Amino acid sequence: MLAACSELPRLNAPSSEPAAGGAEATRPQARPAAPPAGARTAEAYDTTTAEERAEASAPQAAGERLLGRSVASLGDPARPGFWVETPLVSAPTQGRVVAPGGKSARVELIPIEGPASGGSRLSLAAMRLIGVPLTDLPTVEIYSGG
Repeated sequence: MLAACSELPRLNAPSSEPAAGGAEATRPQARPAAPPAGARTAEAYDTTTAEERAEASAPQAAGERLLGRSVASLGDPARPGFWVETPLVSAPTQGRVVAPGGKSARVELIPIEGPASGGSRLSLAAMRLIGVPLTDLPTVEIYSGG
């Protein structure tokens, strides 16, 4: 038995701290659905709804900061949602990517190892939303905040 294990809270043990509740409690957000097992097309892999696409393409509020430009390739097409894996961040955060043609998408910025000049990987949903062909390697602008 490891000594540090004795310091971990037991499952189902009563907590000595009051539970957060009421209107102030943060509710978990639904995760995007995984693509169906038989998915073979971009449309089948992209499980985002029209509402999610509209929200992701809405203009960003002020307070953004340009992190840099990055050559982007298609990330894991089976991983749902709007995200970009990039070496331009050191911790997960919210941000936005802008395609060369000006279309943008709000995304989760996910850190990956590598130099800032290294490439990034965009989700299938984000690439479709910003109008970039899935086989292209566009140089996108990556912003944090907003």
